[in-house]
Order: sequence, then C-alpha cells, then structure tokens
Amino acid sequence: MKANFRRFILYSCMSPVLVVSLVASLLASQGVFGQTADAIIAKYIDALGGKEKLLSIHSVYQEGVAVMQNGNEIDSKTWKVKDQLYRQEISFGMGNIVFIVTPKAGWSSNPRTGGSFKELTPEQLQAGQMEMDPAGPLVDYAAKGSKAELLGKDTVNGTECWLVDLTLSNGSDIKYSFDEKTGYILREGIKGGGLMGGGGRRGGGANGGGAPGGGGNGGAPGGPGGMYSIDFSDYQKTEDGYIFPMTIIAGSFGAKTSVEKLEVNKTVDVAGLSKPGN
Repeated sequence: MKANFRRFILYSCMSPVLVVSLVASLLASQGVFGQTADAIIAKYIDALGGKEKLLSIHSVYQEGVAVMQNGNEIDSKTWKVKDQLYRQEISFGMGNIVFIVTPKAGWSSNPRTGGSFKELTPEQLQAGQMEMDPAGPLVDYAAKGSKAELLGKDTVNGTECWLVDLTLSNGSDIKYSFDEKTGYILREGIKGGGLMGGGGRRGGGANGGGAPGGGGNGGAPGGPGGMYSIDFSDYQKTEDGYIFPMTIIAGSFGAKTSVEKLEVNKTVDVAGLSKPGN
C-alpha cells in the first residue's frame, strides 16, 4: 500500500491521465467502494436464511401462471430434486412443452415434435443439469469451481444494486444484480438460450423453478450467444422459513409470472417423472 501511495505521488506530478488510471487500479484492488463479490454473495445467502438453510433444500415443486403481453396465459409446473431430477411442464394455447433432465440424460417434447420426446443436445443437457442444485450456484461457488467478480453498480427498476459476474466451471456466464439494501437478487442475466437455445435457480412459471441464483431458468429463450434477463421480486417466506421470489418477469417473453403454489422438501416421484411420456 505504501509503494502504491509513492507511485501515486510520482504520477500526480507527471500526468492527470496516469493519476486517474492509478486511482482506478487502487480502487479495484480494494473492491469497488470497499465492497467485494464475496461479501455481496454472503449477504444474499444470509438474506435467504443462511447457507445451512439453503443446503437443506432437497426438492422444490412450483406452479406458476405467466400472463403474456397479448393476454394469453402460460401455466407451468416445475420439479427440482437435488442431483436427481429437473422437470418442467409448460402449457399454452398451442400445446405443451416438457423438459426432463436426469444426471445422465435428458429429453424434451413440444408441438413441433408432435408431442414425441427427443434427446437434448449436450449443451441443453448441461444447462438443465445446472437446475438440479436447489441451493443454486452461488452457495459454495468457489468449491464448485466457479469464479465471482464485482463489476460495479447497477440499477434495476430504480433500485440501486451491486452487479456481480459469476463464471461457472463449465464456462457459462451469469450476471446478478443484488439489491444493495436487502441483498436479494433483482435481476439475472444469462448468456445463451438455456434449455430452449442451448445456453446457460430460480423462477416459477416459464422460467425454471426455485429461488433466484440458478443460472439456468430452462424455459427462457434467447439465442445461443445472446443475452436475456429475468427479474425477481415479491420475496416471501414459506411456513418452513424458506424465502423465494413470488413474481418473475422474463425480459424476452415480456411475461409476468406469479408463483401460485410452492412446496419444499415434499415427496417427489423421481422415477416416474424421469420417464419420457409420463
């Protein structure tokens, strides 16, 4: 620190540009405005009840209703079972979409396939398997091989946020906007198309299942290499003390999803739900 200060005095006598660059470097080395990515993520985890509370989530079941801009409704059901299953069923005017992801394989069906199930691509399978972690990738992220970087400030619907970039061990990139005051995630930005497009926890309805911080949100569209965002709000605590956002807005859809049913750690028929056609 003393060496940096001596360089600051030296450069201040030479070039204003060098002074600005050095100050920026010093701030970056100490965290933006004294904050760090680790501290922000830790606040988020504490806001959701703490690490042990999140790690105690073994299964999540959600039902949601999304209302499109044209007034059409999308109904969805989502199951997550830790390291065993991710399943999502989406019903809309043109038919149904089903995603099934297991540790070894995955399938999907939609109106274009006539309801028949097709195997997921390796990229889609990888994206879906990220959803089998109900605690989300931010819990013990370093132990999972991920890296977090504080990018600076952000604003979501007028609320000041910290913007953190999380790079997963598989190379997927997720940007989180954390509410400065509450610590909650207000926005999640994902590169790629999730299960639908082959890219990249949380969100009911057409955007995955669970609480935010999942990095998958299988139902949200977005081209491979494109970016899409999902907004989370109306965080509520369940009777068992688990906290989830009950309103989710997928930027690409323009749809507002309301979570109408939420069950944590209830019995799930993993074997039955893992089979295409069921």
